Amino acid sequence: MKNLNEISVLITGGSKGIGYGIAASLLEQGAQVAITGRHQETLDAAVKALAKIGSGKVIGVVADVRDFASQQKAVAKTLDAFGRLDVLVANAGVGHFAPITEMTLEQWNETIDTNLTGVFYSIKASVDALIKAEGYFITIASLAGTNFFPKASAYNASKFGLVGFTQAVMLDLRDAGVRCTTIMPGSVTSNFNNHEPNPSDAWKIQPEDLGQMVVDLLRMNPRTLPSKIEVRPSQPPSK
Repeated sequence: MKNLNEISVLITGGSKGIGYGIAASLLEQGAQVAITGRHQETLDAAVKALAKIGSGKVIGVVADVRDFASQQKAVAKTLDAFGRLDVLVANAGVGHFAPITEMTLEQWNETIDTNLTGVFYSIKASVDALIKAEGYFITIASLAGTNFFPKASAYNASKFGLVGFTQAVMLDLRDAGVRCTTIMPGSVTSNFNNHEPNPSDAWKIQPEDLGQMVVDLLRMNPRTLPSKIEVRPSQPPSK
């Protein structure tokens, strides 16, 4: 995949934050990129901005990872637009944080359905195309997938599960020539959990940093696979 201007990429949750940063980095390399989001207006604004970056082509698809038919539609529209699917970046995610005494059924279900089942739906809908292309499956997990903390039972469960899921899929698909990696970021400047990026986030990982990481993975010699990557800010916030 060294010639990134020849590849087609589908990114779930690509209208803002990490997904947007990954899309921008790939478009700078000339890739063809499809991003998904749940809201047409937000998606349209993202596509309009991304279309000004690099020489690649970008499309937007309204889709919800919690719905399998929706993921099938996103894959079909990507194939219709670009003729192939080389890379799936499963990025869409949510977070609800509360002690178990206060965690609601709705919060639990939305977190697991989006962060874990949603990734299953995404890869299940795209696996045939990825096998055909001998492509790449990348999941955006979290350091919360290895480090548990209070008020995060749902989020920890989803990310611990996502790390294990990706590694198992790696073993399932490697004989078919599909590579799989999970990226586990620490603090990232993003819109996650309704956060509004601001200058005080400068110490954090930036979305474009993760975009560069995805580019580097795709350029790596296929004989080598960084299957699980922990990434964190170099320095804690200044006090």
